Amino acid sequence: MTENIVAETAERIFSDLADAQNLNNATNDGWKTPLWAALTDAGLPLTWVPEDCDGSGASLADGFSVASSVGRFAVPVPLVETMLAGWLLSQAGLPSPAGKMTVAPARPQDRVTISADGSLSGRVRRLPFASDAAHIAVIAQDAKGYSIALVEASACRIEAGESLGSDASNTVTFDNVKPLSSRPASPGTTPASLMLMGATVRSLQIAGALETMLDMTVRYSNERVAFEKQISKFQAVQHNLARLAGEVAAAVAAAGSAADAIANSSSFDDAVFLEAASAKIRCAEAAEKGTAIAHQVHGAIGFSMEHILHRYTLRALGWRDDFGHESYWATELGKFVAARGADELWPLVASR
Repeated sequence: MTENIVAETAERIFSDLADAQNLNNATNDGWKTPLWAALTDAGLPLTWVPEDCDGSGASLADGFSVASSVGRFAVPVPLVETMLAGWLLSQAGLPSPAGKMTVAPARPQDRVTISADGSLSGRVRRLPFASDAAHIAVIAQDAKGYSIALVEASACRIEAGESLGSDASNTVTFDNVKPLSSRPASPGTTPASLMLMGATVRSLQIAGALETMLDMTVRYSNERVAFEKQISKFQAVQHNLARLAGEVAAAVAAAGSAADAIANSSSFDDAVFLEAASAKIRCAEAAEKGTAIAHQVHGAIGFSMEHILHRYTLRALGWRDDFGHESYWATELGKFVAARGADELWPLVASR
């Protein structure tokens, strides 16, 4: 059951215009236009943009619910990327343009700098949906701190590329690009806070995709007959389904806890870091284990392009790398715990 009217609206649109089987059978991308138009009419791309910046003014919790829905439907359009871009622009009081956007950087190691004349320079890798976006929201650094800039995607050099799920994932080069607008970021808005937001969104998407995988796999095991009985009756299959359900439950709990922490915090403090980092690590692990189980239960048919399982499994696996992969966050989490000292470890864990 969805949590609020914003998520209900998203799910209704996805059900009508982004059914996985219909998209899998589509011979072209004609479905994208009516889908994006419906999302725009509902105000979903600008969910996190305040009303005084021409947005919907919905809460962080509402937007996180939409991200979960995107994962459950494995929707291959830059909805959450546009939401993140709008959120980033709002951190500097910049209005968001209409249309598709993405946000840069999407990798912790990538950097964009802003020069004295306001132009942007840098190279960011594997930027989700950059080739589909009309604009890119960028957090850039100079000697004084951080600024948020809005850039036309056409002003950048965008190299072709695809994610595991066959969605656009591009290397983007900013070569003294003049932004349409830029302002200093609000206090506390840094590349690290963008990574935490992005990691939480991707965790929610992974958890949502895993929920759908579990539903599909249980249903298939009850329909598929081998040796004159449903494969769900075999103990080995039951064991795998129980393991899959456990991974889904862990991912949903971890991602939801991170989303709650951000939604109920006034800053990206230690508690938010702990929750978001832990969620990305746990959801990434669940994606690896869960997709393997789902494919194992489905057998050969699950690997075929005609079946929709791959629409969820490949995207879930690809989302692990966006906004920091699990190894990066595990290292950062280890540094965080080590810096606080052994005596603080148990109180830190118990407080969550």
